[in-house]
Amino acid sequence: MSGTRARAQVPTRLLVHALVRQDGTVDAGELYEVAGILGMSDQQVRLCVKRLVAEGRFTHEGRGRKAVLRAVADATGAIAPDVDHVRHAYRQDHGIAPWDGTWHLFAFAVPEARRAARDTLRDKLLRLGAAPVQGGLYASANPIEDLVEAEARHLGVLPAVTFLTSEDLRIGTLHEPRELAASLWPLKEIAARYDRLSTLAESCLEEMNGTEGGRGTESTGGAGGAREARGGARGARGSRGGANGPCVPEAERLTMAVELAAEFTRAMEPDPLLPPELLPHPWPGSRARELAATCWSHLAAPDPQKPESEHEPGSLPSLFSLYGDVLRPPTDT
Repeated sequence: MSGTRARAQVPTRLLVHALVRQDGTVDAGELYEVAGILGMSDQQVRLCVKRLVAEGRFTHEGRGRKAVLRAVADATGAIAPDVDHVRHAYRQDHGIAPWDGTWHLFAFAVPEARRAARDTLRDKLLRLGAAPVQGGLYASANPIEDLVEAEARHLGVLPAVTFLTSEDLRIGTLHEPRELAASLWPLKEIAARYDRLSTLAESCLEEMNGTEGGRGTESTGGAGGAREARGGARGARGSRGGANGPCVPEAERLTMAVELAAEFTRAMEPDPLLPPELLPHPWPGSRARELAATCWSHLAAPDPQKPESEHEPGSLPSLFSLYGDVLRPPTDT
């Protein structure tokens, strides 16, 4: 069953970080078992663990699959979602973060002597979802001025940065907002990453429930797309095993969680989160995020095959609480 579903590519180092429990430990037996499902060799895992220990990120106690790794510092950063970024995306999906028609523009001319600061500021703008318009000029559809100003002030280049807004941005002959967005951002690449996320989430839902999950449902984008995704995934609701579907082994459940977190991050991090008003319809982002949230709710649910006394929250990797907190219905407050 698990051999036929969609798989995500997970780096070995990311896998180790993803399996850190809330007490900061990683069970080596669990690590090797999940790694095997992902197609990693024991040697590959051993070398990765050795490097992480050498870097001072983990300590190692015991031998082989009975060993325990302990994180020296918070190791969840490699797998943790950007909470504000993700929650804003879900607010957009549910129609409670409409665009006001304003473009936010940033221009800077930092001298060559401050090249490192200039490059850092440029990288920050790109991470915040701004797109280059021309040399030294960047545009964003979201109000990121406070974040840009804070970074420029930290770098000591704030006097070299100009902030402005416009409601009638034009680049050459392009002036229609959707046309501008399509010319400034790589929307096809972003959409392709969300398609991969949807495929993975649907495949996991099918395996957990023995149904066709959300297949056959086309998103219309925005709030409507989120509603359709919920409808498409409704057949997958219920437990991940027992009478409502085939029982998924614990190792496979952990594997699904790691893959889903990795693919979700791969889709979300480079997404500028353009308002739905600027995106083509249908847009796969809202449907992918809704399917991911539905899938995650099943993965995080208590195992119905286990007695109540064995449902210990601290025994699960921290990523369950990290994603459980952020992938929840948004509010309009």
